[in-house]
Amino acid sequence: MMITDVFGTNVFSESVMRQRLPDDAYREVRHVLENGGRISVKTADVVAKTMMDWAVEKGATHYTHWFQPLTGITAEKHDAFLSRPSEGKTILRLTGRQLIMGEPDASSFPTGGLRATHYARGYTAWDITSPAFIKEMSAGKILCIPTIFVSYTGESLDNKTPLLHSMEALSAQALRIVRLFGNTQARRVTPSVGPEQEYFIVDKARYLQRRDLIYTGRTLFGAPAPKGQELEDQYFGVIRERIGGFMRDLNLELWKLGIPAAAQHNEVAPGQHELAPIYTTCNVAVDQNQLTMETMKRVANRHNLVCLLHEKPFAGVNGSGKHNNWSLSTDTGENLLDPGETPNENLQFLLVLSCIMQAVDDHADLLRNAAANVGNDERLGADEAPPAIISIFLGSQLDDLVEQICAHGSASASIAAGWLDAGVSTLPVIMKDATDRNRTSPFAFTGNKFEFRAVGSSDSIAGVNTVLNTIVADALAQAADELEGAEDFETALNARIARNMREHKRIIFNGDGYSRAWTEEASRRGLPNLRTMVDAIPVLTRPENVALYEKYKIFTRSELESRTEVLYETYTKMKSIEARTMVHMAGKHYIPAVVHFISRMSDSVNKTLSASPEADVSVQRDLINRASALLAEAYREENVLSREVEKLNELDDAVSMSFHCRDILVPHMKALRAAVDALELMVDKSLWPVPTYGDLMFEV
Repeated sequence: MMITDVFGTNVFSESVMRQRLPDDAYREVRHVLENGGRISVKTADVVAKTMMDWAVEKGATHYTHWFQPLTGITAEKHDAFLSRPSEGKTILRLTGRQLIMGEPDASSFPTGGLRATHYARGYTAWDITSPAFIKEMSAGKILCIPTIFVSYTGESLDNKTPLLHSMEALSAQALRIVRLFGNTQARRVTPSVGPEQEYFIVDKARYLQRRDLIYTGRTLFGAPAPKGQELEDQYFGVIRERIGGFMRDLNLELWKLGIPAAAQHNEVAPGQHELAPIYTTCNVAVDQNQLTMETMKRVANRHNLVCLLHEKPFAGVNGSGKHNNWSLSTDTGENLLDPGETPNENLQFLLVLSCIMQAVDDHADLLRNAAANVGNDERLGADEAPPAIISIFLGSQLDDLVEQICAHGSASASIAAGWLDAGVSTLPVIMKDATDRNRTSPFAFTGNKFEFRAVGSSDSIAGVNTVLNTIVADALAQAADELEGAEDFETALNARIARNMREHKRIIFNGDGYSRAWTEEASRRGLPNLRTMVDAIPVLTRPENVALYEKYKIFTRSELESRTEVLYETYTKMKSIEARTMVHMAGKHYIPAVVHFISRMSDSVNKTLSASPEADVSVQRDLINRASALLAEAYREENVLSREVEKLNELDDAVSMSFHCRDILVPHMKALRAAVDALELMVDKSLWPVPTYGDLMFEV
């Protein structure tokens, strides 16, 4: 099998349209793709019929409007290609209207109060810029049409609509910048994204014995295995046979969907892996990442495995993130984030860089909010993830340029790339980059793009890219407003670059983001430290952020208020599920097992003393005493946690409920876990009721 023979075979791509559509219909679709606008009803009917014929030839029986509601995952309702039967027969049918719009129930998805329960109507609308595809499922082959999802009154109820608005805003403002530098050919500027996806794989049979994994996606209990990631022998290690079989089938499925999965390897923690695609257009990358996560789970199941996408499925080892590699390119092929060989002379690059510094500094709160989810609270700030404090890493080359410009108003030279000689005559001399990389930075420059590393592994990347596109668009707009009317463009340009860099230099940090010293330094600089999801939620409705989003028609105030409500509700629901699961597991699994262990040990002591009254049973009695004390602690915490969960029913607003979860439930959850995990290390394995960390992470 050759990759080229498989790649994109299940995608209604541009090449498929070119081959199958009539010339006039294809030209109209291409015009809309390149310039915006809407296709005519006549052309929509032609495209729908052609798309259906193509899908049916490949075995599809149904179609669906595939959309991304505020659940963070995707949604679909399958409709067969059937018309009303006549004389016992029917014909297959997909009309232009069916292609362009659908009507799912808007009240059954999270709306944050935008839609009352008794008002159900909502609409999906075809996103022509993202290609349709066929998904092969146990339910059959389904033609999936990517769409947006809006309410009857026009508010966005999904993650896709604001993303598309942000892309248009960014393109419009970035075009103003490139025009200032003489580029009259470009018609749009597009953000490109390549999301690296981390995940864990565990054996399905063992997974099904862990209620915490089933209900929450992470282990709520578990003592560390004797070996973790200390030896650093997992990272880039040889891929185990069973995992290799999963990866082979996963690649095949992704390639058929046109997803350019290019890299696969073991990650740092035992049982952890990573997949990295080649970058593509922002909204397509969002769709493809959602498909990737779904496909990972489906393919893993075929191999009697389970794919865990939670940010911290196992305590004590690295969690999983999603590195969002983001860049800007014109449709003529120019990357606006490419410094070139002499970046000190590349004033367009320096202007864009300075605007990104401004955007991230001014709106660090929104970027932190975009990385806020329940699982990420367990990960951000730990030794495997960037801190909750947003900063930019530029590296030595660009940092030197910023220092020169801040001091003198311009940069006279830049650090050049060098050569690395290993000292062995048979080995090549390697050209090394002008700067190193920093894995502890949330937002790092990596050559010709920025890598936002704080996104959680289970999250949609639509949110962070909507924020990036919007805040950078605003910074570019401010620069364009000033420079378009300048009498002396070059003088005004240099002044703008220098001012941006001086005013926002505080956002640059090239050191160790994991260190306590950085937390203290960031506080001195005045950078926000929104430690938890609950801390980060309110920033959405700050007046300056509402004004920003309304200015570029990304969100209305009511849409931001609804998303705030959804985030609070999600946090509360997830934490209460976790707490209830812990109560269930402690009461049904752990406490009975420990009682049995203590009873058996006590019986053994009594038998020993009956047979030999002078026998030394001090070890057994010490075990009994320590286990009994921990058992009492676990029992107390289980009861306290159960009561505190029930108190949520007495609270009447989402904010106070989320505070109760963070400030009351979470500490008791940690205390209950500490007692049970200590008991795990005492009770013999034959009595322990669930698979251990060693079973889950090493025996696949």
